Amino acid sequence: MQQTKRLIEQYYQAFNRGDMDTFLGLLTDDVVHDINQGDREQGKQAFAEFMQKMNHHYREQLENIVVMANEDGSRAAAEFVVMGEYLNTDEGLPEACGQTYRLPAGAFFDIRDGKVARVTNYYNLGGWIAQVDPE
Repeated sequence: MQQTKRLIEQYYQAFNRGDMDTFLGLLTDDVVHDINQGDREQGKQAFAEFMQKMNHHYREQLENIVVMANEDGSRAAAEFVVMGEYLNTDEGLPEACGQTYRLPAGAFFDIRDGKVARVTNYYNLGGWIAQVDPE
């Protein structure tokens, strides 16, 4: 359990540093990524492409991170607050003009061989739109 908690803490520390090499290195090659209110993607390459897109459109830091894990360390969850800036318009979403946002979010993980094998992210998309949509 403690090893899994440390893994998830390292995952979010790498995210907050913008250290994509370390971040992606914590994933299995066949990682499953359930995108918030979207599709399921599989594979480290797909995850890397998703993160490249996200980093183009958004600048985010995660705060108040709380990590939980089951007894055998095979599953974990995290709750946190996303502090972000909307940098470039993302297709199908409101126009970006540097809006900032604060959004509670969470994630669920499967762990295999000391790496993240699945991550499912959740936040309230409607709540995010309400914060960034100038209309």
